[in-house]
Amino acid sequence: MADGDLIDGLIDALRCLPGVGPRTAQRMTWHLLERHRDAGRRLAAALVEAMDRVGQCRVCRTLTEHETCAICASPRRDRSRICVVENPADVVRIETGTDYKGVYFVLMGNLSPLDGIGPRELGLEQLAQRLAEGAVSELILATGATAEGEATAHFLAEMAREHAVTATRIAQGVPLGGDLEFVDSGTLAHALSGRREVVF
Repeated sequence: MADGDLIDGLIDALRCLPGVGPRTAQRMTWHLLERHRDAGRRLAAALVEAMDRVGQCRVCRTLTEHETCAICASPRRDRSRICVVENPADVVRIETGTDYKGVYFVLMGNLSPLDGIGPRELGLEQLAQRLAEGAVSELILATGATAEGEATAHFLAEMAREHAVTATRIAQGVPLGGDLEFVDSGTLAHALSGRREVVF
């Protein structure tokens, strides 16, 4: 093994994180190796444990270390309303930024035929089953205002209509081309409270 292979390997591994380019990955690597080796070992152990133990909630598909996430397991949540979001970060944003008390369904992405992402990859058969049970009265579409998010919302609205469920779309405040992850709490709360029925 050539000298520096381990360092280069760590730099390369850190580049898998969003927003981390070669220089940032190099700075992180030097920081850990020069001053914080114990912190680096804790980070490595936490990563291994999370990769091994965190999976998807069997009900809503968010990330959890349990079979069912805390929201789906709570008897206090309103199961007649399902808020459909693109990823687990969106659940956290809505939970911390609004007073929403319903449940969720996490797509883990958007419809994107060019990338091979269709209804099956987003778990939409599972969502259709929940709608078919008859307990859901409202499907809140909280996908981003991107082209893919809008196409996904349209598909979901059609699915809701087939099951006689009202589909609503989060309202103004979320910028066109924006993701929920970057919207402030006040704007998000306003958008969620001002949602409207989807009419095509």
